[in-house]
Amino acid sequence: MKYAIVLPDGAADEPLPELGGRTPLQAARTPHMDWVAQHGRLGRSVTIPNGFTPGTDVATLSVFGYDPHVCYSGRAPIEAAARGLAVQPDEIIFRCNFVSVLDGRMRDFTAGHIAQAEADALIAALNAAGERGDAALHGCVFHSGVSYRNLMIAAGADELQVRCTPPHDIPNQPAADHWPTGPGQARVRGIMARAGELIQEHEVNRRRRAAGRDPVTGIWLWGQGRPTALEPFAKRFGVRGAVITGVDIIRGLAVQMGMKLIHVPGATGYIDTDYAGKGRAAVAALDDFDLVVVHVEAPDEAAHQGSAQMKIEALERVDEHVVGPLLDKLRRRGEWRMLIAPDHVTAVSSTAHGAAPPPFCYAGQGVAPVEGRPFSEADAAAGGLLLDPGTRLMDLFFGR
Repeated sequence: MKYAIVLPDGAADEPLPELGGRTPLQAARTPHMDWVAQHGRLGRSVTIPNGFTPGTDVATLSVFGYDPHVCYSGRAPIEAAARGLAVQPDEIIFRCNFVSVLDGRMRDFTAGHIAQAEADALIAALNAAGERGDAALHGCVFHSGVSYRNLMIAAGADELQVRCTPPHDIPNQPAADHWPTGPGQARVRGIMARAGELIQEHEVNRRRRAAGRDPVTGIWLWGQGRPTALEPFAKRFGVRGAVITGVDIIRGLAVQMGMKLIHVPGATGYIDTDYAGKGRAAVAALDDFDLVVVHVEAPDEAAHQGSAQMKIEALERVDEHVVGPLLDKLRRRGEWRMLIAPDHVTAVSSTAHGAAPPPFCYAGQGVAPVEGRPFSEADAAAGGLLLDPGTRLMDLFFGR
């Protein structure tokens, strides 16, 4: 049996007036996703348990069958696994976004999707300041990631019991209202403030201002934690898998689950990603692995930009270049199953994540068509199948 899972990040949404009351999934032309939904099972899954902040980390753990109540360690430790970063017992890992806070408000949690060279230069400057003995940055080591998505490891972590807000959840809101709070807040706020001072006059910002671009105003620390071991996916479900993605959060989960990472040149983690390249790599990987997982960040990024049209285009490209080729390859085999599983809602109207159960669909060997509806949030709700907790999805998909 061959299996394929496609994860269109943040694909689920809410009805939009500019789309005549439809969601981007309903407005997009997605014949291959619709085929899977109409020829198999269609439903919704509670990927964000009560008490958890909606995000790819918690939601994808749920999708893969790992209970966030037991397994979730924070977003940053998962991304650190992707980079092979080791953490000492007295250290904690933070996600470190480059951001643009303008007029006191969180205008851009990506700092304009900062170029990799700019991000690397700023990370180097922060580390250099710490090495020179900067008091606020003492005990901190910064690590480059992908664009705005970076990490910071802080020593003396026992004192840091802060509560942090993801910057993508506070678009255009007063940033000062969401700074870290709780035990250790003075130190974490001090790190953020000092980093902002150093970044403001960096050559990167001088060039950005000269080009008429918004500056990188500082860093935003969140998603902190220490690593937690996961039971290997192959041991849990008896399949050997490979993962294709452009972002460290999914790479890290793949590493923790013991899956093979397949690098695709041009997989950017943004709307300009190489959809066709991911599709070709996934089709080829089916020859060598029991399971191939393809994650595409683009629908989420489009929604964070507040663009329904960009999200529709991203969904259509996922369908054409990833789902279509995989489905064609699988259907030429005798035994196969395919799952389409958005992780969470990312609403174009608010540009933020939501906790409503996203739709899923799967089809293939031994899966009898039930709902017979196309793939959308409303059709999944009308079908009546709701998995709560969402960790049940993997058992259903693998027929356990």
